[in-house]
Amino acid sequence: MTSLHHDPDVALVERRIASRPDSRSVAEFVPGPGIERLAMSFDIEALREALAECLHRSDFMGGMQEEGFAALPLTQRPGQTEWTENDLSGRYWLRGDDRYVEEAREDLVSEKSFSEFNPDFADTYFEEVHHQLARRFPIGRMRVLSKGLYNCNSWHRDPEPRLHIPIVTNPGSLFVVNHHVTHLPADGSVYFTDTRGYHTALNGGETRRVHIVAALAYPPVTS
Repeated sequence: MTSLHHDPDVALVERRIASRPDSRSVAEFVPGPGIERLAMSFDIEALREALAECLHRSDFMGGMQEEGFAALPLTQRPGQTEWTENDLSGRYWLRGDDRYVEEAREDLVSEKSFSEFNPDFADTYFEEVHHQLARRFPIGRMRVLSKGLYNCNSWHRDPEPRLHIPIVTNPGSLFVVNHHVTHLPADGSVYFTDTRGYHTALNGGETRRVHIVAALAYPPVTS
């Protein structure tokens, strides 16, 4: 049998296979550039009860379906009764094909105009969550976002950073900001995500993933 050729590539591979990768920490939160856990937190059981109550009150955009994407708006412009797709998505930038050219999609949304809690969900724990967040930060659009199994967002950047509060998740649900990736456990924690950088959320698990996502209405990036 001909002996294998040894060169620096072979040496590198042999060094790497000499130890096994860590397969435990992937089910935990690992802070990194663009994503950190705040000190404040909420009652996870109360969050899940509020989710059930809100879904009982509203079937907005098909509800929190197992497949694809759905959104429940927790904040609104004063007196607002209807939401456009742009209200629920808003401006983002991405490099969507092999040209590697960054392009803007959809229209800019004035986050600070979403200053009122949605009365459809009044007296739920989500209203208290909004109150506590708004005492500390300028909160714009605050939505409950559902991501179906085996699903991911586009690789994009937004005009503003956001806060995430996981309500329902699984270890295959990951958040990526630039080159850092981590899992966000649903334990009541609040996570700052600097979504002005390129990012995506993915659900590689077998159950849905549901987060509260609150836009921070600081002066936005406009280009």
